[in-house]
Amino acid sequence: MGEILSPAKINLFLHVTGKRPDGYHELYSLMAPIDLCDYISMEFQGRGIRVVCGHPRVPEDKTNLVCRAASLFAAACKARGLPRPYEGVEIRLQKNIPVGGGLGGGSSNAAMVLLALNEKAGNPLSPAALNELGAGLGADVPFFLGNGPAYVSGIGEQLRPCRELPEYWLVLCSPGVAASTVKVFKKLEFGLTFKPDYIMNTGSNLLPIGQELNGREELHNDLEDPACRLYPEIGSTKNEMALLLKRNVYMSGSGSSLFALYSDRGQAEDGFDRLSEAWAGGKQQVFLSRIGQNRR
Repeated sequence: MGEILSPAKINLFLHVTGKRPDGYHELYSLMAPIDLCDYISMEFQGRGIRVVCGHPRVPEDKTNLVCRAASLFAAACKARGLPRPYEGVEIRLQKNIPVGGGLGGGSSNAAMVLLALNEKAGNPLSPAALNELGAGLGADVPFFLGNGPAYVSGIGEQLRPCRELPEYWLVLCSPGVAASTVKVFKKLEFGLTFKPDYIMNTGSNLLPIGQELNGREELHNDLEDPACRLYPEIGSTKNEMALLLKRNVYMSGSGSSLFALYSDRGQAEDGFDRLSEAWAGGKQQVFLSRIGQNRR
């Protein structure tokens, strides 16, 4: 099986809309894939599931989401009386997406493994069945099983395509700290943050879709305040980034990654160069990326 691209995502806005009795938070977000990718390769050999990754913060045991995805897929096939899809598989991950950066790298990896295994087995599981498996792995996995920008609601399992979103460029920064999604949600003062009068029916009131961006758009993320209180580096990097780029900067997901949006590639390249020069030798990582409609 050839090399598999596993894209990152950004949240163009994120509202926490409720909290369920089981402790999970419901949200409403506009999510979009970007062309910053991890790379996955798979070899079907031996017995069992093996994960190989050289990143110090990525586990190579059964707690890794790709290992869980492969196990769930095999169990789902068995439960349906389907032939065993494989005896053993070695999954190799090359991580380029910052870990703990709110960019969905682990969820993307799990989704791409589910899709690849299903294709390898002759597509025995329907998209709905794969989505059910994905939702059991993580809130972002169903998004990555889709194929483009989408409005996401519920706990991540309800998707509505956003076909009108244009191709934006972005300057993306990892501030050098990994944010814990669990800790950020625990820090969320839900009673204060929840505002039922949010206007959340479309993205057009937050992004001037169809118009050139001027860098002064207001994109809201309910998780930014708790993330910055837990990890002050996020807030300080955001402020410095906004001053250097002279435009608004936003946080993706539960943090810690930050981004600025551009309609023009040349302006984005200038911004990337400016940050790269200012932070040369520092702990920040800077990426030039773009939003696209199709990811596979």
